Amino acid sequence: MASKIDSKQLESDWQIISSGLRRDLGAQIYGQWIRSIQLGDYCELTGTLELLLPSDFSASWVQDHYSDRIRLAWRSTNGGVKQLKIRTAPGTARVEQIRDSETASAATGPAPERTALDPRMTFENFVKGQTNVLAHSAAERVAAADKPLFNPLYLQAQTGQGKTHLMHAIGHAYAKVNPDAQIIYMSAEKFMMEFVSAMRAKEVMDFKARLRAVDVLLIDDIQFIIGKVSTQEEFLHTIDAILGAGKRLVVSADRAPQALDGVDQRILSRLSMGLVADIQPADLELRRTILEQRLAKMPEADVGEDVIEFLSRTISRNVRELEGGLNKLLAYAQLTGRPVTRALAEEQLKDILSACRRRITIDEIQRAVCEYYRIDRSEMSSKRRARAVVRPRQVAMYIAKVMTPRSYPEIGRKFGGRDHSTVIHAVRLVESLRGKDSDMDNDVRTLLRQLEA
Repeated sequence: MASKIDSKQLESDWQIISSGLRRDLGAQIYGQWIRSIQLGDYCELTGTLELLLPSDFSASWVQDHYSDRIRLAWRSTNGGVKQLKIRTAPGTARVEQIRDSETASAATGPAPERTALDPRMTFENFVKGQTNVLAHSAAERVAAADKPLFNPLYLQAQTGQGKTHLMHAIGHAYAKVNPDAQIIYMSAEKFMMEFVSAMRAKEVMDFKARLRAVDVLLIDDIQFIIGKVSTQEEFLHTIDAILGAGKRLVVSADRAPQALDGVDQRILSRLSMGLVADIQPADLELRRTILEQRLAKMPEADVGEDVIEFLSRTISRNVRELEGGLNKLLAYAQLTGRPVTRALAEEQLKDILSACRRRITIDEIQRAVCEYYRIDRSEMSSKRRARAVVRPRQVAMYIAKVMTPRSYPEIGRKFGGRDHSTVIHAVRLVESLRGKDSDMDNDVRTLLRQLEA
């Protein structure tokens, strides 16, 4: 259920937000990734706003690198925008809208729930190889009509290796064999946010009923469930209810269950009692196959074997970056009329190639901030509240959120075990100060340049 009642206000807010992003990110990054963003539908019921990008690659890049920053900016500018849905503009396959079950039931009778399943992420579009064969086979078994031999299924893989793709594929495949099935896909962070919101609104029973009514529950990035005891307790009850009713549960994480720090042991026990299927980083053969299969669907693209070999060998960190690099290269060649050569790939994919060579860590960020402000490294984790210590610590938290893929709880643990709300406060504060205090803005810019170099 979408609404455009407040479209003028949303457009006005976006002008303010995008101006701030241009100031913070710089003209080059803003022009490459942010300027092309258009506002899509706004759902008043869920507070969800769509941001539309001109290509799959740009949508994926903005989602991975700037979504948290943009989300924070929206929340501080317009409290009605509670979450963002970043996708490609109409004309490509669309992510199915979240349906309001009560409204749908009133109009047409009970309808199956399908939340946020991406139509592109199916088994047909998943490229199999030696590094993902177990996970793929297990996912197909869970999605079949017959009762699976294991429950839950735990998919373990680093970012961009295909675990999210398999989770969406399970949802789509199960819906085909069970058209009336209730299927919910959500991230662990979204689970936490919805539960906290339900508690504040005194709607916990509705939250419980919605999740316990599903036939398939898909929870992504379970490592982010770390947080308040009440949230973990509710997640444990949800797991027990799903498994006790014989429903299907699929979770994913970037590490094994036993390696999840700060997660209740009872949750870890439940997650370990099914099948743990890991996806290893794609080997050279699989990376080459992925590119070849993608190009087979684009016969108009003229890409030589030398370019495929170069991309396969150099973009080795994850599949998402590999496909994104190919998309960017083809888009640039099409727009400029230049042939796709290895030289063009080296020229246009400098950011991706550089990222594959080195990843910034929170330890490096803390070390750089302490050297810049001339404070001892131990102050990053200390309980001291002196301004000379607190402000550098907040800057380090802010940069950690901007430059790493770590969640708020994970960042908090690296700063002396602080709560995720402390990190959120620090990020928002530094974001605000950068717009008002030129010295603070200069400090952050200098540190970002040092770390990027």
